[in-house]
Amino acid sequence: MSDNKKEIKVTPFKNGEGAKIDVYSPSSKTKPHDSIHVKANTKTGKFDVITKFDGKKESSSGSCYLTTACMKHYLNNFDDNCYELSVLRWFRDNFVFEEDIKHYYNTAPYIVEGIEKENNKDIVYDYIYDNVVDYCVTAIENGNYIEAYKRYKDSIISLEQLYARKELGKRLIKTLN
Repeated sequence: MSDNKKEIKVTPFKNGEGAKIDVYSPSSKTKPHDSIHVKANTKTGKFDVITKFDGKKESSSGSCYLTTACMKHYLNNFDDNCYELSVLRWFRDNFVFEEDIKHYYNTAPYIVEGIEKENNKDIVYDYIYDNVVDYCVTAIENGNYIEAYKRYKDSIISLEQLYARKELGKRLIKTLN
């Protein structure tokens, strides 16, 4: 499937538990080209994202907790290009420091991994949607960029302490038997 500007290919997994989604720039026949490749597992809710812009490749394994919160909020009607995520991406690309973006993409998969192990994970994602996603979008709409940035950074620090540190600690601590 393609439109005037992007070429989109969807390839279902053979086991029926998800798909690979590829989005290419109009110049995808040339090298290097801009593209996004997403492997989404509908059984586990996990996805891997590989992006290539200006010939630079970036990879994110696991999940973005903001996207996961939106997925949980919208359930079956989730669209990765929903209004909230579009606003947050615009904000990220225009106002968030590169170091903070890298930290988020390195930490977010561990935050999601930790949240997924919680019995009350749906409540946690609802909280993230209401108090981070929706809050930041409203602040951005109102031109309160500093407040949106502060909430974004505070949420990363807080959620990292609650969920990612526990997960990372398990990987770093050697068991003595």
